[in-house]
Amino acid sequence: MVDYHAANNLNQQYPSGGPPSYMEQENDWDRDLLLDPAWEKQQRKTFTAWCNSHLRKAGTQIDNIEEDFRDGLKLMLLLEVISGERLPKPERGKMRVHKINNVNKALDFIGNKGVKLVSIGAEEIVDGNVKMTLGMIWTIILRFAIQDISVEETSAKEGLLLWCQRKTAPYKNVNVQNFHISWKDGLAFNALIHRHRPELIDYDKLRKDDPVTNLNNAFEVAEKYLDIPKMLDAEDIVGTLRPDEKAIMTYVSCFYHAFSGAQKAETAANRICKVLAVNQENEHLMEDYEKLASDLLEWIRRTIPWLENRAPEKTMAEMQQKLEDFRDYRRVHKPPKVQEKCQLEINFNTLQTKLRLSNRPAFMPSEGRMVSDINGAWHKLEGAEKGYEEWLLNEIRRLERLDHLAEKFRQKAAIHESWTDGKEAMLTQKDYETASLSEVKALLRKHEAFESDLAAHQDRVEQIAAIAQELNELDYYDSPSVNARCQKICDQWDILGSLTQSRRESLERTEKQLESIDELYLEFAKRAAPFNNWMEGAMEDLQDMFIVHNIEEIQGLITAHEQFKSTLPEANKEREAIQAIQAEVQKIAQYNGIKLAGNNPYTSITPQSIDSKWEKVQKLVPQRDQALQEELTRQQSNDHLRRQFANQANIIGPWIQNKMEEIGRISIEMNGTLEDQLTHLRQYEQSIIEYKPNIEKLEGDHQLIQEALIFDNKYTPYTMEHLRVGWEQLLTTIARTINEIENQILTRDAKGISQEQLHEYRTSFNHFDKDHSGVLQAEEFKACLISLGYDVENDKQKRTGMMDTDDFRALLISTGNSLGDAEFTRIMGIVDPNNSGAVTFQAFIDFMSRETTDTDTADQVIASFKILAGDKLQGQSPPGDTQAVAEVLLLPLTLLPFPPRRTTSQPSTASPAWHHTPGPMPFPGPWTTCLSPPPSMERATSKAHLARKPPHNMHFLRK
Repeated sequence: MVDYHAANNLNQQYPSGGPPSYMEQENDWDRDLLLDPAWEKQQRKTFTAWCNSHLRKAGTQIDNIEEDFRDGLKLMLLLEVISGERLPKPERGKMRVHKINNVNKALDFIGNKGVKLVSIGAEEIVDGNVKMTLGMIWTIILRFAIQDISVEETSAKEGLLLWCQRKTAPYKNVNVQNFHISWKDGLAFNALIHRHRPELIDYDKLRKDDPVTNLNNAFEVAEKYLDIPKMLDAEDIVGTLRPDEKAIMTYVSCFYHAFSGAQKAETAANRICKVLAVNQENEHLMEDYEKLASDLLEWIRRTIPWLENRAPEKTMAEMQQKLEDFRDYRRVHKPPKVQEKCQLEINFNTLQTKLRLSNRPAFMPSEGRMVSDINGAWHKLEGAEKGYEEWLLNEIRRLERLDHLAEKFRQKAAIHESWTDGKEAMLTQKDYETASLSEVKALLRKHEAFESDLAAHQDRVEQIAAIAQELNELDYYDSPSVNARCQKICDQWDILGSLTQSRRESLERTEKQLESIDELYLEFAKRAAPFNNWMEGAMEDLQDMFIVHNIEEIQGLITAHEQFKSTLPEANKEREAIQAIQAEVQKIAQYNGIKLAGNNPYTSITPQSIDSKWEKVQKLVPQRDQALQEELTRQQSNDHLRRQFANQANIIGPWIQNKMEEIGRISIEMNGTLEDQLTHLRQYEQSIIEYKPNIEKLEGDHQLIQEALIFDNKYTPYTMEHLRVGWEQLLTTIARTINEIENQILTRDAKGISQEQLHEYRTSFNHFDKDHSGVLQAEEFKACLISLGYDVENDKQKRTGMMDTDDFRALLISTGNSLGDAEFTRIMGIVDPNNSGAVTFQAFIDFMSRETTDTDTADQVIASFKILAGDKLQGQSPPGDTQAVAEVLLLPLTLLPFPPRRTTSQPSTASPAWHHTPGPMPFPGPWTTCLSPPPSMERATSKAHLARKPPHNMHFLRK
């Protein structure tokens, strides 16, 4: 018998109408991999065994998977067995067409189960195509054997893999990560069996290095005790670098289904254990709370005295250690306690909740260990912690200041002592006694320089003394050594002052003895220094890297370089003049027999160094010329790219702007019918689309500019980003304009608005759209409504002798009815539901069409008055009955709509007005008029007068 309940379950698995996404992935059959002989062999054996495990229930089997399914009979039988459903009756003929029809019936059944068969046709199965046959069987296995596997929130392949991982997790040398390599050594198969039937396998005797034995053992046990047929040969798995994943999945799915019953029993046992553990857990929570509370309170008791110890330290290192200890406390010691406190409260609340849910008495901690007690102790701890932290920071700031001052003192003292080292010996030597004039002159200048230097160091000595004083005031721990060093510096400073004065007096006595050579040395030094600086600056400039962005900048550099080269002859003259001074010194010394002692005392610059630097400048000039010319060539190429881009951009930019303006004119001018405008706009849209190749070409030029790292273009105000935005706006604008015309056509056809009315509405709308923004602001909209008939001339009543709309409105207002701002606010709520403050043309058209359709005629209004008066209207009412007439007029206004009426002979102008059709009402008198009030007046008066009763003096309406 067929299990129709199972069939119904299968049909209900996909309520959404399609298989899960993994089925679509698996259907992409890996045909290239299937050509691997080893994999094909494994799949043949596995799939054949799987099919036979089901076919034997029907008393049959297959021997050759690609041959035995060719006629479709056993394939249909297999599907009936695994699905529990009855397939259509097979055709028993032996012809090819019969076989194809049978296979198609099987494939249609698979497709109806929500399985997509990719590139698998009945002809290929009938022809014995191995690849297609194996692919079809794999699809059937996925649908009927693997798809229903679900572990937690995973299903199918992922669920089966997760199930294997959990079941084999405790076993040594088993790490299931996939359905190929992880199963190659056979231990995973044995672990699955041992996990559910430990009496069948001695897992500890298995060895990882003997995969064939492991695999055969698992396959034989499964076949003998678990009714799982042997689907693979151990030698095939071991002999393959990567076993076939689908074969392994098929085999493992059989294990899953075999053990599913055991797993349910295990779940039930776990549920019972969970219930029994509740009471133990409550007791455990009570014990944990008591222990955690005691430990936490003890830790707080030990920590607070440590935080209250504020003994100052002498050195920064000691305070840094205290700070580091405090940080360790914050980082290492306190966080676990915070967690303990949090866990303590969680445990307490959890315990109380569980006890309350189980109708047990609330837990009462021992004295002093309540949550409030712990919170109080914790608050004291945090107070002590905050005070300790503030003290630490203040002490560190003080010691930082002391360390900074001490280091500053040491640095300044060391600099000063280094400077004064040897100064006493220099000031006491008698070198000037045997020196020449030039040497004496140099010694005197050197001494003057020393005096300047000495004066400059006066500030440092004063700073050293001030720092020492501040260290004493801040109670620096090493103040004695600081004071001693400061005193030594001050004493030495006084001695240097005295020796300096004495040496100056000695040098001045011999100053006038030798002047000629010394003056030449001085002149050389004065002229050589600036020239040397000029050459060094020139070398820096000639070797300086330059970055330019256009031809003007590089030409500016070339011009500056040419100007520099023009100064070289003058510089060479200066160099020759400086060298002439040195030659003159040599000449005088040689002529007078003077032995020159050493180099020029006024400068370290030598004639040789000047010549050397000059030669280097001469070499750098042509190198700079070459670099500038190369950069000029590159900038010329960039300028060509700029011009090429600008030539196109300067055409496309105005073209886009003109098209935007033309679209605006088309939407405003309203030439022809709406259909004509729509046709014109669509032709215009096509011309815009045909212009796109110009944009694409400009994009290509822009790409070249970006590759050349060009960031500006003086030849055009347009950027590519600007043009892209303009192009997109142009496309959007034409599409939106076309859509507006289409909507107007729909509105016209739906509401029965004539072309002339639409033209009149558009004319008024455009007239009041002063900024051509396509929308009307509130005041513009109000003026536009008036222009279309929401007003009348003030003197019409005088000319016709009849009550016009304004008089009628005044009459309504005199009775307490206001139709001003409130009515306009109501209208704005209709046309601008989003409160944007602006009214689009479409909203305007919708409002006007709603206000002008399905209206009553003047005759209908007159007939209404007759009905209300009972056809017994009499003569004019007495002059004192104005209020009564108003009450009568108000009553029908609340019951009958009064749409605006416009005469064809008086079109709307820039100064619009309501147009009235003159004619007497059925009863004569000064109050008679033919009114066509706007809808706003109707609505403003409706609610206020529906319930109002006629006044007592309305007798003229009665017989």
